[in-house]
Amino acid sequence: MIRTIADFTEEWAYERETTRKVLDRLTDASLGQEVTPGGRTLGRLAWHLVQTLVEMPGHAGIPVAGPGMEEPAPLAAREIGERYTAAAESLGKAVEATWTDAALGEDVGMYGDVWKKGQVLSALIKHEAHHRGQMTVLMRQAGLTVPGVYGPAREEWAAFGMAALD
Repeated sequence: MIRTIADFTEEWAYERETTRKVLDRLTDASLGQEVTPGGRTLGRLAWHLVQTLVEMPGHAGIPVAGPGMEEPAPLAAREIGERYTAAAESLGKAVEATWTDAALGEDVGMYGDVWKKGQVLSALIKHEAHHRGQMTVLMRQAGLTVPGVYGPAREEWAAFGMAALD
């Protein structure tokens, strides 16, 4: 739960580094990987994460530098990763500059509902974790190695000299 700006800053540091580890494994060729025809591709999911770092906080009054929702996804995996890093860093700085601990209990209009400002920050992190999980499935389908997120990935267990847990 996000009760202070420091709570968010600490959790966001881990989450953004974890997302960057996932993004760093993408290749240009993997960006077109999809689960079903017409479904979101791996590249579209990655770009959605970048855009959401601007869009969701923007609804709550936090100005984050980054791409708008209308900006098309880059065709290069490296560029998506770089744009993510810039927006993720901007978000962290903007939260610290815009909100205080006391403000986290205040109401803000979000998507036709009313959320607490702290809830906005929690939702942003959960949204990112959700789509990052979707991305790891597509990464495996594309033949990419998946990094550990909240624990070791299959390949990392082997590097530890241990059998992967099923």
